[in-house]
Amino acid sequence: MRESKVTVKIPRPLYRKIQAVVEGSGFSSPTDFIVYVLRDLMGEHDEVERTDFSKEELEDVKRKLKNLGYL
Repeated sequence: MRESKVTVKIPRPLYRKIQAVVEGSGFSSPTDFIVYVLRDLMGEHDEVERTDFSKEELEDVKRKLKNLGYL
């Protein structure tokens, strides 16, 4: 049985940036890329459930958010 899906709205400029990243990559669509990134982030979250982060971990999160256009 297929999983049901929902729509998530993101800013159009961010979507355009994702489209540019997807071009020439192994991803077939921006949606595939977004699902991959979110699964990766959630996998990291599931592996380590804690609230204290090292300075390096915080910098890594900031870098990822900046690359996604949030910072």
